[in-house]
Amino acid sequence: MSNRRVVHPGRRVLLIASLVAVLNCMSTSQAQAQGTPPPMPVSVIEIRAQDVPIYADYASQTFARDMVEVRGRVDGYVESRRFEAGTDVRAGQILYTLDQRQYNADVQKAKADVSQSMANLDFAKNQVALVQAEANLAQAKANLLKAQQDVDRLRPLVGQDAASQQDLDNATAALEANKANVAALSANVDQTRLQTKTNIELATAQLESNRALLETAELNLGYATIVAPIAGRIGDSLVQVGGLVSKNSSQPLTTIVPLNPIWVRFKISDAEYLDYMHSAERQKNHVVPVSMVLADGSLYSHTGQIRNNVNQLDMKTGTLEIQCTFPNPEHVVLPGQFGRVRVLKQHARNVIVVPQRAVQELQSMQSVFTVGPDNKAQVRNIVTGDRVGDGWIVTQGLKPGDQVIVEGVQKVRPGSPVQPIPYKPTTSASVAKSQG
Repeated sequence: MSNRRVVHPGRRVLLIASLVAVLNCMSTSQAQAQGTPPPMPVSVIEIRAQDVPIYADYASQTFARDMVEVRGRVDGYVESRRFEAGTDVRAGQILYTLDQRQYNADVQKAKADVSQSMANLDFAKNQVALVQAEANLAQAKANLLKAQQDVDRLRPLVGQDAASQQDLDNATAALEANKANVAALSANVDQTRLQTKTNIELATAQLESNRALLETAELNLGYATIVAPIAGRIGDSLVQVGGLVSKNSSQPLTTIVPLNPIWVRFKISDAEYLDYMHSAERQKNHVVPVSMVLADGSLYSHTGQIRNNVNQLDMKTGTLEIQCTFPNPEHVVLPGQFGRVRVLKQHARNVIVVPQRAVQELQSMQSVFTVGPDNKAQVRNIVTGDRVGDGWIVTQGLKPGDQVIVEGVQKVRPGSPVQPIPYKPTTSASVAKSQG
């Protein structure tokens, strides 16, 4: 009978596992004893060529291009103010009401003057004096005709001694008197006709003048109610109820700024302006789209458009001012705010992009850590180009397929073993990338 012990299969597995653990501990202890650190966990990304848009950021400031100063066009005391400072007003909304009594009286007087001028014109057009003068002339001509007939009748009778010479002389004298009277009355008719024409023209001119005065009086009455000339956000009132409004005052009553759209200005260099003029985006569409980053770092929800630029460079700074507009229906952005305008420069094709946090700089040299085939850290010198979001475009030093260490760079050394873990961007980094 044999004395060999039979080992249970379960115990055999436990024995093997214990032996492996002991060997691992011995290996780790031996590695530590020899000064070799354990692999360092690091976050890495695998480089891939990609197409990315390249943007340029510029410091910007919003401004109100079409701001309007509200001024009084007539003199008067303010009876009421119908707005609150800092509120939005619509075009034509009543802002101030002045004392209108004087202007109402002026309108009534002007209306009466117009009525009187119309009556004078009607009287002049009736030509009463001319009609009377023409009637007198007609009567004088009838008398002249009778006097001529008397002379013609008496002259043969005197030759026949049938009538006295005295009667003929009297008839001849009467004829000459009637001739003189007809001539005088004819001149009077001509003078009266000219005077009537002049009276009609004067009455017509007076009527037009009084109508103009009436229109002026009605305008002044309308100006006594001051309305908003445009829609926008209104400022504080510089003249309160009871205060005197003067049309010659150098100080406005208040101001109104339109907020939709909002205008934004920024400056670019001479070289950047030439690049912009020859850019593909501008050649394709004269209105170039832009985005805006507000002062708190948030991306403005609306896309703007470059509208124009000023006509010359600033000789002191060598820059050119560019102006653009952004929709502002919620009136969130106000004039005078600072931010950054982001302009699309170009679309880069098949480029390598690494996170900015993975790049180290030392004495103007840039480098990254990569993971070699043996899971050891390697230093790669690189050359970067434009910035894209939270990353850099790498023009030299990397190729697709390389694994670049993003997190844990400060803890690794060249040749040290690492344990690569896929890099997961944080929320802030993802937001920054989306903004880029």
